[in-house]
Amino acid sequence: MEYMPDFQVLRPTTIEAAVAAFRDHPDGRYVAGGTDLIVNIRRGIAAPEQLIELAGIDGLGGIDPTDDGGLRIGAGVTLNALIEHGRIGQDYTAVTEAAMQVAAPTHRAVATVGGNLCLDTRCVYFNQSEWWRDANNYCLKHKGEVCHVAPSGDHCFAAFSGDLAPALLAFGAKIDITGPDGDRTVPLSELYADDGAAHLLLTAGELVTAVSLPGATGLTSGYAKVRVRSAIDFPLAGIAIALRRDGDNVADIRVAQTGLNSCPLLLHGTADLTGAPLDEEALTALLGKQIQPMTSTFTPPGYRRKVAANMTGALARRLFDGA
Repeated sequence: MEYMPDFQVLRPTTIEAAVAAFRDHPDGRYVAGGTDLIVNIRRGIAAPEQLIELAGIDGLGGIDPTDDGGLRIGAGVTLNALIEHGRIGQDYTAVTEAAMQVAAPTHRAVATVGGNLCLDTRCVYFNQSEWWRDANNYCLKHKGEVCHVAPSGDHCFAAFSGDLAPALLAFGAKIDITGPDGDRTVPLSELYADDGAAHLLLTAGELVTAVSLPGATGLTSGYAKVRVRSAIDFPLAGIAIALRRDGDNVADIRVAQTGLNSCPLLLHGTADLTGAPLDEEALTALLGKQIQPMTSTFTPPGYRRKVAANMTGALARRLFDGA
């Protein structure tokens, strides 16, 4: 049996106090719903002496309209609250569909937007018990020197598996970040690096405080996901698409993926597919050139590549025909 180690829980009531708590405890970790971090602590993957709990900060929990007709979603908003928000379901359908497919109902009741965006990368050689990882001399992501997925290289191929990120990327979301050096707002894509061992481009003590979606632009959107079980499991592959139709042609199309690289990825080159009827073959070919599934799961990379292509084509066709 795996036991939780001893740690101190700090409960700041403001964002500023949370950042100050980290300044005083630089080896601590922020925690909101805890559906990812607490599991990693139990398995010995993380061992912070302090947890800085964010659940009591009111400023992280709202969903509010913005001056440009969009929405600002606090990082502490639970996935259930996201699902139940009528306007998100209407104008940003892919976001709702992605949230609905995260884990199980009990997870969604406490899991947060910020937590899902900052989800740790996963690998079959990493997300194991302490004794199992020790027996394999650990791995490049944690305490080891070799990536068991690609032993001859020096790069970690653990996969990012958050569901919300691709849906938000498809709408051009931006995030607000607060830390010891002040506040900044960046495109969501700038939160990530394609490095399984260090995929978040946050400096020490920074935390995501909100996500901003631009005003609805008439895009029809959706999210599709494949996983081993129909609930609980992380995506082996997840695809978000937002498109706009003009007569028989595609006027705009954005495609983003999760589970196939060490970071969520908004596909490049989709603008070349506009001004013409939907070309599913060209779209899936574009996807195939930019994804890199590896043996980071029990499911072979070839399967994940094929299922991602099939999901992309089917989802694009469903949205185009329904637009």
